Amino acid sequence: MTLQIEFTWLVGLLIAFFGAAAGIGKLLLAQHQKHQDAKFAALERAGQGMQASLHKRLDGIEISQKEESVRVQKLEREFLVFKAELPMTYLQRTDHIRSESVTQARLDAIAGQLTNVQMLIGGQKP
Repeated sequence: MTLQIEFTWLVGLLIAFFGAAAGIGKLLLAQHQKHQDAKFAALERAGQGMQASLHKRLDGIEISQKEESVRVQKLEREFLVFKAELPMTYLQRTDHIRSESVTQARLDAIAGQLTNVQMLIGGQKP
C-alpha cells in the first residue's frame, strides 16, 4: 500500500498544520496573558489595601508621636519651673554651712564678752 500525494497537497497540508499549531499557540498565549493580567490585578488590589492600612497605621503613629511631643514639652516646662523655684524653696548646703559659721562666730564673740564681764565683776583683769 503506497500513499501518493501531490506536492501542492503536501504543501497545503503542512501550511494547514502549521497554521493550526500557530492558532493553538496563539490561543494558549492569550489565555496565559489573561491569567497573568488577572494575577497582577489581584496583586495590585492587595498592594493598595496594604498601602491603605500602612497609611492608616503611619497616621496613627504620627498622631501618637505628636501627643507624646506635647507631653514631653509640658514636662520640660514643669521641670524648668521647678528649677526656678528650687533655690527659693530649699536651703542649699553651702548656704546652711555659711549661716552656721556666722552663728558660731557670733556665739564665740558673745562668750568672749561674757568671760570679760565675769572677770571684771570678779575683780580680775582680762
